[in-house]
Amino acid sequence: MKINEIVRREELSPTVKLFKVKAPLISRKYRAGQFVILRIHECGERIPLTVADADGGVGTITLIFQEVGKTTTELGLMEEGDEILDLVGPLGNPSDIRNFGRVVCIGGGIGIAPIHPIAKALKEAGNKGTSILGARCGELLILRDEMAEISEEMYLTTDDGSCGGRGFVTDQLRELIDKGEEIDRVFAVGPLVMMSAVCELTRPYKIKTIVSLNPIMVDGTGMCGSCRVSVNGKTKFACVDGPEFDGHLVDFTELFHRTSYYLEKEKTSFERFEERSKCQKK
Repeated sequence: MKINEIVRREELSPTVKLFKVKAPLISRKYRAGQFVILRIHECGERIPLTVADADGGVGTITLIFQEVGKTTTELGLMEEGDEILDLVGPLGNPSDIRNFGRVVCIGGGIGIAPIHPIAKALKEAGNKGTSILGARCGELLILRDEMAEISEEMYLTTDDGSCGGRGFVTDQLRELIDKGEEIDRVFAVGPLVMMSAVCELTRPYKIKTIVSLNPIMVDGTGMCGSCRVSVNGKTKFACVDGPEFDGHLVDFTELFHRTSYYLEKEKTSFERFEERSKCQKK
């Protein structure tokens, strides 16, 4: 019997892949907002991925990732029937799902994948949901149909104007606020710069804004300390205290600095991987 088998592989864009993975135990325990940590093979690094969906009935979880470095590129080469060596989860705390009233769910780029189960759970809890999805270009605006299905209103934005309005998710959020829309809570998942900008926009209006943080993470159990973040002046670990936090309390300046620690090493690792791949093809 295969363990952690990829039972479905789909290309959402040239660099974004969707895997349905056989993981019955994780699928039954998973709640919106949680994540897994995986390792492709014995020599691979451990990386966190937020679960985009789970089906406890058939025992699968859905992982959506963008190929941005060595490990995600290598993961993207896997095919249906392949097995992921290690898959640990669900990790982290589930999202706080209650009937808040009017909620706005904002997904930026690959962050649309983890915002989907959160928006779905909020709808099931009776909230009136507005979704704002943004990306650099139209082909990176994933899960549009799925998000439209669970949203009362949905707005699309792209940096280049190729789909929806030209601009950023914050432009659309500001428009809603300026129109006098009553917003009880905002959930934002995406690049740090996007989440930081959303928090700065909602801060003066005292609209509680929840962000999902994915800093450098190794073990996912609070032991290594790599994913520490400062929240309200206190040190927290994103893996066990999060991954979701009140964005108005997060020290984003420190977080920007910490996430850049290994950029040069990651670049070197990716270049070596590409070079080995070229040699193997010859």
